[in-house]
Amino acid sequence: MFEKLEIVRLAQAMARHAGARTEVIAQNVANADTPGFRARDLPDFAAYAEGSGLRTTRAGHLRGAEAAAVDPVVTDGRGSVAPNGNTVSLEDEMVKAVSARQQHDMALSIYQNSSRIIRTSLGRGA
Repeated sequence: MFEKLEIVRLAQAMARHAGARTEVIAQNVANADTPGFRARDLPDFAAYAEGSGLRTTRAGHLRGAEAAAVDPVVTDGRGSVAPNGNTVSLEDEMVKAVSARQQHDMALSIYQNSSRIIRTSLGRGA
């Protein structure tokens, strides 16, 4: 019943995106010394959230948040490329990891607060 609520679905999609982004970040860190490895990242979740203008109007038109969450894309390194061709910056990966953690915490907070509101509205207390 509650999974049909838009805010709950949004929180679930946000948590999935944060988890997928954390996985990509971990792969980047694991390959920090691999010659020729290019850092990867996921597009921001906001680009796929409701209200952003990106909506699927028919099959195959635009991909949903679930599909985008699992497709890492090669990003251009903001810093310099190492002599071995690697573009992973551990500092950038640390910043991205903190951002993904904050996004996951936000999704959890949204889910908890919406659950509390629903329980209160049903008269079951907080």
